[in-house]
Amino acid sequence: MIQTIHSYWAYSVLIVLISAVLKSAIGYFANKDYDANAFRVSLFTLIVSHIQLLIGLILYFTSVRFDLWSDLGVGEVMKNANIRLYLVEHPTINILAVALITIGYSKHKKKLVSKPKYKTIAIFYSIALILIFSRIPWNVWPN
Repeated sequence: MIQTIHSYWAYSVLIVLISAVLKSAIGYFANKDYDANAFRVSLFTLIVSHIQLLIGLILYFTSVRFDLWSDLGVGEVMKNANIRLYLVEHPTINILAVALITIGYSKHKKKLVSKPKYKTIAIFYSIALILIFSRIPWNVWPN
């Protein structure tokens, strides 16, 4: 059940993250004022991504795959690309992506002018989006 929630919640994360990236890029290049709606999209992206992280951590530590660390050992886990994806790459890269979203959100709040706010969100959230896309297990998602 947790895996299903994690898989389908990922759609929410991607939708709001893409929305935040597009809104910030458009706001930056169109010299728009940073309004309450832009703030809400950025904040909602932060919240949704943190919820996904918590669901993912619960799944990681309760999954039968986690037992492969002790069953196979680190060497065997690292040799197998599929197991390595689930136990090392996917969690590590996505934790980094959520950290970038958090940093971007925190940094943008310190900016006083609209254009730097949009730029900060656009950069940090875009890098996070690229990282997330790079580690989604596309062959099984959303199962």
